[in-house]
Amino acid sequence: MVLADNDMLVDEYEQYNHDRTDVVVVSRAGSEEEPEAVSVANDYQATMARVLPKEPDLETEAETYNTWHIQDWRKLRRREHGPIFDCGGFPWRILFFPHGNHVEHASFYLEHAWEKDPPENWYACVQFALVLWNVNEPSIHVFHVATHRYNADEGDWGFTRFFELRKLFHTEWDGQGVPLVQNDEANITAYVRIVKDPTGVLWHSFQNYDSKRETGMVGLRNQGATCYLNSLLQSLYFTNGFRKAVYQIPTEAEASKDNSAWTLQRLFYSLQTSEASVPTTELTASFGWESRQIFEQQDVQELCRKLMERLEEKMKGTPAERALPDLFVGKTKTYISCINVDFESSRIEDFWDIQLNVRGNKTLDDSFKDYIQVETLEGENKYDAGPPYGLQDARKGVIFESFPPVLHLHLKRFEYDINRDAMMKLNDRHAFPMEFDATPYLSSDADNSEPWIYQLHGVLVHSGDFNAGHYYAYLKPTKDGYFYRFDDDKVIRATEKEVLDENYGGEYDLTNGTIGVRQPYARGLSTKRSMNAYMLVYIRKSRLNEVLVDITPDDVPTHLEKRLAEERAEIARRKKEREEAHLYISIGILTEGSFKSHHGFDLTSQDLLAGDPALPKQYRVLRSKKVGEFINQIADEKNLSPHQVRFWVMVNRQNKTTRPDQVIKDHDMTVEETYTRFGTKGNAFRLWMEVGSDGTMPWPDSTNSILIFLKHFDAPAQTLTGVGSVYIRKNQKVAELAPVILEKMNWPPGTDFSLFEEIKHTMVDPMKPKQTFQQSEIQDGDIICFQRVLKESELPQNALYPEARQYYDYLLNRTNVKFAPIKTNEGDEFSLTLSRKMTYDQVSKKVGEHLNIDPTHLRFAQVTMSTGKPKPFIKRNNNQNLLQILNGQYGVYGYTVHRTDALYYEVLETSLSEYETKKCLKVTWLPEGITKEQVFEILVPRHGNISDLLAGLQKKVNIDDETMQCVRVYETHNAKIYKELSLNFNIAGITDFVNVYAEKIPEDENSMHDGDRVINAFNFDRESNKPHGVPFKFVIKSVSAQYAFWISSHTYKLQGEIFKETKERLSKRTGIKGKQFDKIKFAIVPRLMYSTPRYLEDDDILSDIVNDPEDLLGLDHVSKSRGFWNRGESFFIR
Repeated sequence: MVLADNDMLVDEYEQYNHDRTDVVVVSRAGSEEEPEAVSVANDYQATMARVLPKEPDLETEAETYNTWHIQDWRKLRRREHGPIFDCGGFPWRILFFPHGNHVEHASFYLEHAWEKDPPENWYACVQFALVLWNVNEPSIHVFHVATHRYNADEGDWGFTRFFELRKLFHTEWDGQGVPLVQNDEANITAYVRIVKDPTGVLWHSFQNYDSKRETGMVGLRNQGATCYLNSLLQSLYFTNGFRKAVYQIPTEAEASKDNSAWTLQRLFYSLQTSEASVPTTELTASFGWESRQIFEQQDVQELCRKLMERLEEKMKGTPAERALPDLFVGKTKTYISCINVDFESSRIEDFWDIQLNVRGNKTLDDSFKDYIQVETLEGENKYDAGPPYGLQDARKGVIFESFPPVLHLHLKRFEYDINRDAMMKLNDRHAFPMEFDATPYLSSDADNSEPWIYQLHGVLVHSGDFNAGHYYAYLKPTKDGYFYRFDDDKVIRATEKEVLDENYGGEYDLTNGTIGVRQPYARGLSTKRSMNAYMLVYIRKSRLNEVLVDITPDDVPTHLEKRLAEERAEIARRKKEREEAHLYISIGILTEGSFKSHHGFDLTSQDLLAGDPALPKQYRVLRSKKVGEFINQIADEKNLSPHQVRFWVMVNRQNKTTRPDQVIKDHDMTVEETYTRFGTKGNAFRLWMEVGSDGTMPWPDSTNSILIFLKHFDAPAQTLTGVGSVYIRKNQKVAELAPVILEKMNWPPGTDFSLFEEIKHTMVDPMKPKQTFQQSEIQDGDIICFQRVLKESELPQNALYPEARQYYDYLLNRTNVKFAPIKTNEGDEFSLTLSRKMTYDQVSKKVGEHLNIDPTHLRFAQVTMSTGKPKPFIKRNNNQNLLQILNGQYGVYGYTVHRTDALYYEVLETSLSEYETKKCLKVTWLPEGITKEQVFEILVPRHGNISDLLAGLQKKVNIDDETMQCVRVYETHNAKIYKELSLNFNIAGITDFVNVYAEKIPEDENSMHDGDRVINAFNFDRESNKPHGVPFKFVIKSVSAQYAFWISSHTYKLQGEIFKETKERLSKRTGIKGKQFDKIKFAIVPRLMYSTPRYLEDDDILSDIVNDPEDLLGLDHVSKSRGFWNRGESFFIR
């Protein structure tokens, strides 16, 4: 950093808020911090050891010290340099401001001393101390310490406020009778140590940091709160076998940005080939995510599972069908094994990841041992092994049958705190190794043909607490390479200490009375590290070559590579256009053809959709190009002679219309000069292109002739269309325009028509035939509209606007409204152009005409701006027009809370007036257990009862009378059964806060035996306070249908139904079968909130366990719309 004499130099420690922390120490000899033994500054070795101790994690490359004897301090210039000395082969010196660098303190800095710029890409990581000491009394000294990464941009570093000048010269030093600076002289010693940079980014400021250049890899951009997504995607991307499998998904036929497999392929290819960080917006959009999902942090484990499920679906029937299970799926065995007899009950299950407890476990090994710990069933808790063994002592537990090549371990850092009644983050220390042997956690039947040794591949870290935090990942992209930190858009090489020790969590080593350390993303101080591992990725060492297989160009789908190459070429072209934009001007050309395609105000409109033929054709023209050259270009394009073409400049009039104003006569002017002289500053440059007959006839005389434009309003067709341009004479009467119009329209002589002048959008006036055009104030560029005079009987019924002025008013008030069915499968989306002045009934009529239905059977609802959901239906009121319907009421901040260009519609079974006398109830019909839901809206008299509801349901579903005798209706709240509704229950008692279900009563309930009971069942996701899905009733059998055996002569014992049999009935009752049913865990859940579920085993007897009539049967399985972090919004991948 080179400064002029009047420049202010401040240490960058104050100037910037870096991520790193530089240590600044001020110490006076004899202060409380110093040891009792007096230290002297001229004992250089001892001083260096004291003020600049070596850090054990950093390797020293070179170190030295150098002393500068400062004389005549107060006579020195504003800025001085000490002698140059060498350290590590680099020149160094002290930069000194004797009178302070704009402060009342002496200012000292250490700077590199290259005569010119340092060598290209030079840098040095330096620890240094500057010690100022009394020449005669070396025990009088003061020092400061700092670290800095020196480079060409940051060539000096130090201390603007090294020490107060007044005290240096006039204050006695701790009773020694002299100040530090005595007789205007002092010594300053620089202790310099250059350390080896272990990662290439030691003490880096990360300004202008280029991940690709430094590491060969790029990061992912954070959309708001998508760091958790970025860390997982990078982990999966560098699991090369996964990336290869993703590339194998066929996407050529469905290469759209709605296809998540296609966008994931694009993302991975961009990570491979991009020079800069890659956005994830396409991927999240293909998931169907909106801003609320993007700005809420979600759970990494859940995201991983959802993504795997969706990709598995995409891979079915492709070469990659088994790729994901072969990479990520292992097997566990849940067992109960008798101790004294040879009997075992067991179940083998697949797993994609393992959740390990952190609480109570200090290491990964402890967590695995905790996972497979064995429970002994004895005494009153003996296991019933069935005939012939009966009750037996047994061991119960889980053991691993196999681990997958890629092992995802989720550490349970978040758990429910019953004392705080909230989810909390657990920051306890939990150590994990670089390698571990998984053999001790496997069953004796496991395949040991190759070692079960796993090597660490990735550490996903969460920094912060439950409510706020940040995710990043440490990953090892290659088998024998380094770990790197992937922190959103930055990729940084990392040390082993950063990967392991700094992510164990646990207590800080606090010294000197420090009460805590400030944590990122958290308030206050903490004694525990909030940065700790949340997910670990290990790869089996014997499968490293398979998992980290090289990705070759042949692995990338050809269509993917081609598509992205085309897009990048287009981006480069646009970038070049932007860079050269100052050399060009955009000119819009209007022609006779574009005018004849126009159906609105003026000669064209800015509101037209792209591609509309009435829009001016755009030309990108060099500003230096001459008008004559541009005319030649256009004439050549139109196959005309240049003499046939002349341009009129379009200008914005004061009445807010845009019309041709004057001819460009000087063809030697440049385009830029023409725009500056004739165009409207700040507006688009538009020209009207006039085409002469053959180029030989002279152009009309501008002193006597006027160029006007004619439009035709067709009342029967309700259209306004440009007809063309004509010249008229100023002294010509308006009536003399008739022959021209009759000829252009091919109308017979004597046809009556009216004339109007389109003055501006809000002013269309009839013209007087006997006045001259000059008296009518007609000028170049004016528009005259004409329409035939018709009787009312000659107009069709749907002609709302019989006169041009009325139609112009419609154009002024017209708006394009989008209509969508309130239920997506009950109609089409469409758009209609309507007038804001239309009444409710007129809008209904137009929509009814489009849908070909009775308009009295329609009702409408506004669309919520933020969610797109319907608001309450609009009440029919003919005193309210469309403008009022669309704008509605404004929010508290003055803006509408719903869209002003869209409405939902619903087609009713009856007229709206009749509908309003009834109540609409939403009922879910369950035809097949709980797997199939059919939602119907039933109209019931407001004072009707459940029998009326069932009658309506029977009609909707077409249920026969016999079945209807066995149909019941029940209410649910929070996904649990609230109560069953009798036939005479008044529907007025059904609130909007409950769901209503109807089903045929199962045969089990109709044929119950003595002792059988009914239990209410519900679904939950991992925690019983997270219910979901359809609750149902289920029969508990008191006696097994299969077990009756002798226990003594002439005596029967009837055994209750074991849960293995119960599950068969549960499968039939719910309609859930196969693998989906096998994933469900069953539990008895007490009604009390936050009670602990008791999970059921195959040999349990439900009738023996359920004693409290308030108990519920819980089905623990993943919700189809699971919410993250207890938030209300559901998470999904489309």
